[in-house]
Amino acid sequence: MFRRQGLRATVAACSATAFLAAPAFAGTGTPGAPGAGDPYFPHYGNGGYDVSHYDIQLRYQPQDDHLTGTTTIVAKPTQDLSAFNLDFALKVKSVRVNGQPAEFHHEGSELTVTPPQTLPKGGLATFVVDYDDVPSTVEVDGIKPWIRTSDGALAVGEPEIAAWWFPSNDHPRDKATYDIAVTVPDGNQVLSNGVNTRTSSMNGWTTWKWRDTKPTASYLAFMAVGEYEVSNKTGAFGKPFVSAYSRGLGDLEGAAKASVERTPEVLDFLSGLFGEYPFEAEGGVVSSEGMNFALENQTRPTYSHKFFKDGANTSVVVHENAHQWFGDSVSVDTWRDIWLNEGFASYAEWLWSEKQGTGTAQQLFDHYYAQYPADDPFWQIKPGEPGAKDVFSDAVYDRGAMALQALRNVIGDRALQDVVRSWVQQKQYSNGTIEEFIKLAEQRSGKQLDDFFKVWLFTSGKPPVGPQYGVPETATTHAAAVPKAVPELDRTHALLHEQH
Repeated sequence: MFRRQGLRATVAACSATAFLAAPAFAGTGTPGAPGAGDPYFPHYGNGGYDVSHYDIQLRYQPQDDHLTGTTTIVAKPTQDLSAFNLDFALKVKSVRVNGQPAEFHHEGSELTVTPPQTLPKGGLATFVVDYDDVPSTVEVDGIKPWIRTSDGALAVGEPEIAAWWFPSNDHPRDKATYDIAVTVPDGNQVLSNGVNTRTSSMNGWTTWKWRDTKPTASYLAFMAVGEYEVSNKTGAFGKPFVSAYSRGLGDLEGAAKASVERTPEVLDFLSGLFGEYPFEAEGGVVSSEGMNFALENQTRPTYSHKFFKDGANTSVVVHENAHQWFGDSVSVDTWRDIWLNEGFASYAEWLWSEKQGTGTAQQLFDHYYAQYPADDPFWQIKPGEPGAKDVFSDAVYDRGAMALQALRNVIGDRALQDVVRSWVQQKQYSNGTIEEFIKLAEQRSGKQLDDFFKVWLFTSGKPPVGPQYGVPETATTHAAAVPKAVPELDRTHALLHEQH
């Protein structure tokens, strides 16, 4: 479902004249790999170079969904590079490498580029791609993540979206900083990551410039274009707080604002659990159409209006902002490590419920443990090894959260908080694996946890009752009073799972 079509890069032979004119290393390199080697999605990302910055300049016409763009990629080859791939699905007009025209071949979402000269390992390289297309018409392997709305578009998705609006090395391992400038007809607003550095108008068009200064995975970069009510305030920790609400929300506007405007309060709560907020800005965007999900875009999550149909919903705000630590600052090393994102974000909702007095984390654990009988398919998916088809299954979210409450029961509150804070501090702005987290948990708690994690993350079946697995006797039956947080949690997770 999520596989990309990979191509073997073809290297053109250099003529004798070109060889003499080029540096001594020209022609001696090898092509970069067309994939990052992810065990679930082997053709995601690329090899042979590391990106440090993206400069994305777009012009977008909502009336016909026409997008033109120029993206400049600043990168460092990690080998002597004779050819390389970019992940990109739109029509390409030209490619330049270090200022010179380069040959390219495009198939599906693989753009294979052959520079005129081999790029030396460790050097500075720039790739400039000019493109022009209608993103909503582009489909690759059955995937069409671009969301066109009646007043604009949403470039929001996981794990696929970047290739539908800018060329990239599209894997969480290769994080970079961003400058994003989008020009749209007057009367439209553009939301993106980080800080709005400038907004200017000329000849009926307005350009919105956004800057994201911390390393960001490509799928977490986003763009929302349309008619929005945009609010600029100072939020938690003195950071800029930018929220935006689609003007088409109607009766849901109040509930959406009552939820997302609590983001600074939520971040203050989460920083008490996880440590210092890792980014330069905060906020949220609520769409009125096109989305059935929410996504933790770095610094500014995006929410579907559907989360607020039954009133205010702070659970989803907690979930997406917990991802700012788990998923955004500390990103997965491969998509197989997704429990490190979704298990922790879901557990943060439980801790918020505990703080709000709508059900303790243990009461929620007991409820979900009793809700699913031993033969339920829920217990057959392993959160630590869900498989490519079940990366975003209920078990990764809910059984993943249960595993953390069980760990809390085994090692204690103080030890768990020490593990979590140490993890986000040591891995800040980088990537992590489940195995690395387990090793840290054992080191910081002083306990041998192999059997515990094997049962909770890597074994099909319902974990048995017992102190070694963190499952108390109270979990064997439903509590007499169902925690008040359950209906909101269930609605939130039902929508989150629709995303995939």
